[in-house]
Amino acid sequence: MHTDLAAGLVVALDIGGTKIAGALVDCGGRILVRSQRPTPAREDGETVMRAVEEVLAELAGSSLGEAAHAVGIGSAGPVDAGAGTVSPVNIPGWRGFPLVERVRRVVGGRPVALVGDGVAMTAAEHWQGAARGHDNALCLVVSTGVGGGLVLGGRVHPGPTGNAGHIGHVSVDLDGDLCACGGRGCVERIASGPHIARRALENGWRPGPDGDTSAAAVAAAARAGDPVAVASFERAAQALAAGIAATATLVEIDIAVIGGGVAGAGEVLFAPLRRSLRSYATLSFVRDLTVAPALTGTDAGLLGAAAAAVPTPRDGAPVAG
Repeated sequence: MHTDLAAGLVVALDIGGTKIAGALVDCGGRILVRSQRPTPAREDGETVMRAVEEVLAELAGSSLGEAAHAVGIGSAGPVDAGAGTVSPVNIPGWRGFPLVERVRRVVGGRPVALVGDGVAMTAAEHWQGAARGHDNALCLVVSTGVGGGLVLGGRVHPGPTGNAGHIGHVSVDLDGDLCACGGRGCVERIASGPHIARRALENGWRPGPDGDTSAAAVAAAARAGDPVAVASFERAAQALAAGIAATATLVEIDIAVIGGGVAGAGEVLFAPLRRSLRSYATLSFVRDLTVAPALTGTDAGLLGAAAAAVPTPRDGAPVAG
């Protein structure tokens, strides 16, 4: 992380189980050139790496490609930023994969920075989104899983391995269901989209004629007043509130920013979340905690990856490190 974004362009990579997105991003957070490939998530690690190389080659081949002097990567995790390796749960071919070294080779030795996708979203929201101007914030991605990241003292705080703020695996129900991580009663096991839908189905909710059993369909049913759908979102909101309040009590954040597909439910999620927070965040120094929807949308990963390559603030750009 030795490159000032204001000096030129950076390459940003956003790597997930569905797509590998890349972009050239300037010092104002503007995305100038894009490239994307589907993630061959069920293939071997080298096949996945070839998709990354294709994205990088397409960006390098653009008229602005040579101006880029650093690379930032936001990857599904877990990641190990110190070792430069990634082991995304949803890309089985990558276990301890040396992504930083491999990308550095492709880009001719330019500096490469790596963070987890939750930290990337946090960097994006601190730079261009709802956490801008806040020195202490928690940002969450509530989707297929629940990830997150922290801003502390005005700086994005990735932690030693790039995974700090991973609120999805904070336990909020000591006797709760077993989570895929091995813990019990994790926020993710209650508040992620698939688990919102699972709980609604188990309690008697039935989809419409289209057969859609997604969390978005449950949200639509909740908006229409279905009590089981409403209850499933209320339970998710309670879990999120407990995790957010615990985080606020520990490190004194003043805003929690929520993005990801489940946040698209709007007030179906945010109204019970704010109600639950009043029950959990009761101490004087967390009582005024603000909850806000994320603003950077589907570009959060790319903007956050770009921000990961920035060592010092410039015109509102955050620090990752």
